[in-house]
Amino acid sequence: MNPFRMKRWSSYVVGTLLGVLTWFTFGVAHKALGVSTNFSQAVRLVEEAVAPDHAKEVAYFADYKIPTAIGWEVAIFVGLILGAAISAWLARDQSGAQLPELWVQRFGPSRWKAYALAFLGGVILIYGARLAGGCTSGHGISGSLQLAVSSWAFFLSLFASGLATAFVLFRKGA
Repeated sequence: MNPFRMKRWSSYVVGTLLGVLTWFTFGVAHKALGVSTNFSQAVRLVEEAVAPDHAKEVAYFADYKIPTAIGWEVAIFVGLILGAAISAWLARDQSGAQLPELWVQRFGPSRWKAYALAFLGGVILIYGARLAGGCTSGHGISGSLQLAVSSWAFFLSLFASGLATAFVLFRKGA
């Protein structure tokens, strides 16, 4: 069976691949694996192109040292978006179904509703990641591998909030 067409991969295989990628980023690039800063960097670059005077006044860009130049991290940013799209396309259900059955039972078959809620969830996630000083890859993978207490607190909070959200959204009788 083609592994790229599988609905799910082994968590052991994925964990091993993430470990190898993390070794590479630490060993070759001398940086932690993370992507949320790249979203802030993209906003900064767009704002500098559209309203350069305003961009200079935004304290967030200076305070958090958001890079002004495009670096190797952009490959991760672009790869994340393209990889998700390719993965969704390759692993699509042969019956043509595009939404999980549990989602359809709970929220209905509207793809636009699912897309809108996924986008809203992504916006909230990025906002929270920037407040936390990192995302799931930065804190959850790189930070926890370095045994950073803040990253372990982030990781535990991530799992707890994910469980609570899933319980509320997908509880029986809802």
